[in-house]
Amino acid sequence: MNKEQAARIQKMEEYLDQSKAAVTRLSDALSEYEMIQKNYYRLEKYYGSAQWMSDYEDDEAGKLPADLKRGVLSEDAVYDLITDHTELMTRMQRAVLKSLENQK
Repeated sequence: MNKEQAARIQKMEEYLDQSKAAVTRLSDALSEYEMIQKNYYRLEKYYGSAQWMSDYEDDEAGKLPADLKRGVLSEDAVYDLITDHTELMTRMQRAVLKSLENQK
């Protein structure tokens, strides 16, 4: 075995280790996302609905308990999440298409 061959094998081993770790993390993250996906779409449907507007107005009128966590009623939190989600879905779609192209 020459130095070039050893260096190539070491580099490929590094790629294997990096890729395996990244695939494992992505798989774990996708599993977590799949578990909450229904709840995400419920939240998205709630946001901007008549029920959300009523809850928002009650919050603005001071009718909700002061210690109630209500970030969902902010005008930006859910909107920002929806925007981030859309961008992430687009990134994932591009990544899948690129991966499929590279497998040809």
